[in-house]
Amino acid sequence: SGRPAGVRREDPPTRQRSRGNHTLRKTTARAAAKTKPQTERNRALLDLVLASLDDDKAEDVVVIDLADKTSIADFMVVASGRSTRQVTTLADHLAEKLKAVQKHPVSIAGKTHGDWLLVDGGDVIVHIFRPEVRAFYGLEKMWAAVLDEPAAGSEAVAAGA
Repeated sequence: SGRPAGVRREDPPTRQRSRGNHTLRKTTARAAAKTKPQTERNRALLDLVLASLDDDKAEDVVVIDLADKTSIADFMVVASGRSTRQVTTLADHLAEKLKAVQKHPVSIAGKTHGDWLLVDGGDVIVHIFRPEVRAFYGLEKMWAAVLDEPAAGSEAVAAGA
C-alpha cells in the first residue's frame, strides 16, 4: 500500500459497538479546533441545562469544562436534589427539555434508585445526586484532580528545569 515494511498507519482511536449484524465505529478523538457554530450550540445546550436545573430548584450546581480535555463531552454538570423524588424530577424535566431541542435520544441512568442519576445530553453530561451520595463519591474532586494532573506535572518539570 505504498508504505515501507513495518510502518503502520496511525488511525484515531475508535469505539466499536455491535448492533445486530452491524458494527458501528465512532471516532472518539475530537478535532483540534471546533467550529464556532458547534461551540455556540454546546454553550446554548449548557444554558438550557442550567436554566432547567434552576427552575426545578437544584442545589450546588457545578459546571466542569471538559472541552479539549476529554472526548466524552464538552461540559459536565453536577447538581444536588434534596430527596430521591426531587432528583428524579430534576432528571425527568431536564430530559424532556433536551429531547425538545436535540435530534438524538436523551437517556437517564439510575432511575431505579434515585440517589444518583446521569442524564446524557450528548455534549453536556449531567449528574444529579442526593447530597449524601454526592459527598460520598466526590465526583467534582475526582474530575478536578484528573483535569489538573497534566498542569501539575508540567509545573513540576518546569520547576525542576
